[in-house]
Amino acid sequence: MEEKQTEISQLGEFGLIDRLTDGLVPRNESTLRGVGDDGAVLRYPSSDVLVTTDLLLEGVHFDLTYVPLKHLGYKAAVVNFSDIYAMNGTPRQITVSLGISKRFTVEHIEALYSGIRLACEIYGVDLVGGDTTSSRQGLVISITCIGDALSDEIVYRDGAKDTDLICVSGDLGSAYMGLQLLEREKVASSGQRDFVPQFQGKEYLVERQLKPEARRDIIEELHKADIKPTSMMDISDGLSSELLHICKQSHTGCRIYEDRIPIDYQTAVMAEELGMNLVTAALNGGEDYELLFTVPLHYHEKIESLPGIKVIGHITKPELGCAMITRDGNEITLKAQGWNPLLETDSE
Repeated sequence: MEEKQTEISQLGEFGLIDRLTDGLVPRNESTLRGVGDDGAVLRYPSSDVLVTTDLLLEGVHFDLTYVPLKHLGYKAAVVNFSDIYAMNGTPRQITVSLGISKRFTVEHIEALYSGIRLACEIYGVDLVGGDTTSSRQGLVISITCIGDALSDEIVYRDGAKDTDLICVSGDLGSAYMGLQLLEREKVASSGQRDFVPQFQGKEYLVERQLKPEARRDIIEELHKADIKPTSMMDISDGLSSELLHICKQSHTGCRIYEDRIPIDYQTAVMAEELGMNLVTAALNGGEDYELLFTVPLHYHEKIESLPGIKVIGHITKPELGCAMITRDGNEITLKAQGWNPLLETDSE
């Protein structure tokens, strides 16, 4: 039996907000007042405030043909948390603004919010406000995340130094391969009513694309080991692109090694199936939301002992440029070939 669908106009803006945010209880002392007034009230007496925002557009950043709304809400929140962790901070609050077209019902937006609220619950973040409006271009999601960190604990992109070790968490390329798998099955399903997608043995790839996690665990491990990175970013646009950002802002070069780039078995199998270059996917795929960071050379033994972290190269003097050493010893210049949303828009 099909569930009843409620038109958003029946509730109105404030009725919808009340329904979506019912029962929210602040988790952080810095949240003095959340949803329900003209603005949230936050207080950070002894730490610096970190702010990041992401704008997601249907048809550019996500495809609702295969992205469940709950997963989309979870991912939209988590990728913002990831930016705060990448500065060695702790996410505390988010605001959520939505542009909603007429094809969405109250139940659709509730599903989206259920994912956002789940992410907030898992990561201990307060949803403190936002806005809703109509959209003629499908679904638009804008999330702003506010976090904090002690002044001397914040890590920027511009602190890498010659001889620093280059480290990454987790594995790379899996989210991109998950996207390729979802796109393949979307094409295969065209015109079929009872289509069953073929995800067997590749569930990890689908999860990495639809439900990524922010690497709070890695930040906690680094804190426990008393290691503060000299520079750090999360990998949203691809390893090559992010590493070039760090090197440009730190005025350095780098060398990474092909055989040290961590790649999951399912990623390798998928790349072979699709006839794609595995290393290219790992370098340029993006959306892994792993942490890329540098640490001083004397932390080598310490960092190698931490689970989930791999040393993939080192920072060099700027005149040496940025390159990858291949398995056969050749040098390939790194290029920022990760996804660029500004190139994806259709010309008028």
